[in-house]
Amino acid sequence: MSTPTPLNESQDPSQSAHSAHSAHSGKPGPKSRADLFISLTVLALQGFGGVLAVVQRELVERKKWLTNEEFVEQWSVAQILPGPNVVNLGVMIGQRTFGPSGALIALAGLLTFPLLILLVLAALYSGVSDQPWVQSALRGMNSVVAGLIIATALKMTSALSKNPIGIFWSAVFAVLTFSAVALLQIPLLYVLLVLGGASCVVAYRKTLALDLTRQRADEIKERA
Repeated sequence: MSTPTPLNESQDPSQSAHSAHSAHSGKPGPKSRADLFISLTVLALQGFGGVLAVVQRELVERKKWLTNEEFVEQWSVAQILPGPNVVNLGVMIGQRTFGPSGALIALAGLLTFPLLILLVLAALYSGVSDQPWVQSALRGMNSVVAGLIIATALKMTSALSKNPIGIFWSAVFAVLTFSAVALLQIPLLYVLLVLGGASCVVAYRKTLALDLTRQRADEIKERA
C-alpha cells in the first residue's frame, strides 16, 4: 500500500496548488516562472518600435501561449487599460498562470533590461541627437514600423471569422475607428467609450441570439 508523499516544508502550499492547476489545466503557457521572465525579457528586447508585431509573433506563433483569437481579445483589453499595452498583456498572462507572483515577474521581465538599455541609449542620444545622419535614420525607421504594424493587423484579421459579431460588423467598427482616430482626430478615450460600447452591445445581442438558436435546436432534437 503506497503512502502519500509528504509536502516539502520549504514549498509554499498555495504555490504548489497553483502550479499543479497550471500544469493540468491543458492551457498552454510558460512552463515556469523563470520561463515567463526570460521569455518576456527577450520579447521586450526585440520591441524596437513595432512591439505589436513582435508580441503577436512571440506569443502566438512561436511560444503558442495564446491562440490568435485569444490574442486579439486580450490585446483589446490591454489597450483600454491604463499603461503600456504589452505590459498589461504580460501582467495578465503572468497572473493567469502563476497568480500575483506571476504578474510581478512578468512586469519585471518586461521592464528591467529595457529600462537599463533605455538609460544608456538616452545618454548616448543626447550627444548625437542634432546630427543629420541620426535624424535621417530615425525617420527611415518610421516606414519599417508602419509596415510591421500593417503586417500584424493583417494576421489578426483571421480571428474575425470566429468573432461573435461577424466579419461585416467587425469591418464596420474597424472603418469607423480608423476614421474617428486618423481622419477626424477624435480623442481615443471617446472612441473607445462610444465604438467600444457599441461593439459590446452588438456582440452581446449576437451571442444571445446564437444561444437561443442552439437551445431551440436542442429542444427540437429532444422532441424528435
